[in-house]
Parts: sequence; structure tokens; C-alpha cells
Amino acid sequence: MADAVDSRAKILASIRMSLGERRQDTVIAAEYAGIMRDYRRPEERTREALLEHFEDRLREYDAGVYRASTTSIAQVVAEILASRGKAGLAMPAGIPAEWLPDGFVFTDASGLDEHQLDRVEGVLTACTVAIAETGSIALQNAPGQGARQMSLVPDYHLCVVFASQVVASVPDAFDRLMPTASLPTTFISGPSATADIEMTRIKGVHGPRFFDVVIVAD
Repeated sequence: MADAVDSRAKILASIRMSLGERRQDTVIAAEYAGIMRDYRRPEERTREALLEHFEDRLREYDAGVYRASTTSIAQVVAEILASRGKAGLAMPAGIPAEWLPDGFVFTDASGLDEHQLDRVEGVLTACTVAIAETGSIALQNAPGQGARQMSLVPDYHLCVVFASQVVASVPDAFDRLMPTASLPTTFISGPSATADIEMTRIKGVHGPRFFDVVIVAD
């Protein structure tokens, strides 16, 4: 019984330390905050050069890339869905109505569980920020983006990225994410793919097999 009590005390003490209830944690947090973060940043590029670099990275990942204006998003979405043979998509709450073309069915996926999401034709989302250097897109649990499972479970993902959301590097992206750092965040770099020890590449293991991006010149 004494051993059980001692073990319980150690576990509770460890939890208290993790929650910052000891001065040591305060000191560690202060030291962490004081670390210099003067990361190297890529050279300045024109907006168009930055977008072209982002497109190149996306295509290297086998993602589809499309351009649109703020007034042609629905038209481009319709063209993509028609080429993909999609009758419609699921979407999180907060997607602007002007993004949605006529002739397709768009379903609010906010209340769907993972089993229901697995049966939809795909998902349409916005994003928080995109990184040109890595071809990555960051989604957060926010309006127009939804919970993490919404972009991880469906087999197809169509993401709308505004040009002003594209930054040059990972440090730039974290600067942009700082105000909403407490939100669950998912980084996506093209369609999901992995390889086993024999280097057999398999798509769709931990995310969508097919990924398209609409870049909007805002």
C-alpha cells in the first residue's frame, strides 16, 4: 500500500510540474522565451515571384494548382470539380457563399464524424497561411477551415489560398500564426504520401490522396 501511495504522489507531483505549479517551470518558461530567434530568412522576392515559387513547390508534391481572381473563385471551383468528376463537396462553416458555384452540392460538414467524413466526395476549405519555401499550407480550427479531421479524413481536399496569405519561409509563417497560436493547427504539404522500408510510395495513408489549390490574386 505504501508503494502505491508513493507512486501516486510522484505522479501527482509530475502533473503539477507539467502544469507549471513550481517555480522551476516558471524559470524554464522564461529561459525558453529568452531564446534568440533571429532565423535566416530568404531574400525578398516580388509578390509574383513568391507565388510562382509556391506553385512550383506544390506541383513537386503532385498537387493541382489553379489561379483565380476574387470574382472568379466559383468559376474556377466549378472547373476543378467538373474535371475531378465531383458532384459536390463537404465544407466547414464559414465558407463564403460566393465561392460556391451553381450545379454542385455543398454540405456543411461541421457536425460530421470521421465515419461520415470518410464517405464524402471531398472537402473545400480556406487556410490561415501558406509557405512558398516549403509548399506548405497551414489550417487552423477556425471559420472556413474547420476541425483537423475535416482536412485529414476525406480523400480529396480543395483549398483556397489568397495571395496575401503566402509568405516566404517557415519563420514568416510562425510570425503570422502567433496571434492564433492556441488553435489546433495542421500543416499540409501536398497530397498525403508515405513510403515503407522498400521505398514503395503509398498515397492517402494519413490525409487526402488528391489535393488541389486555388491561388486567388487579392
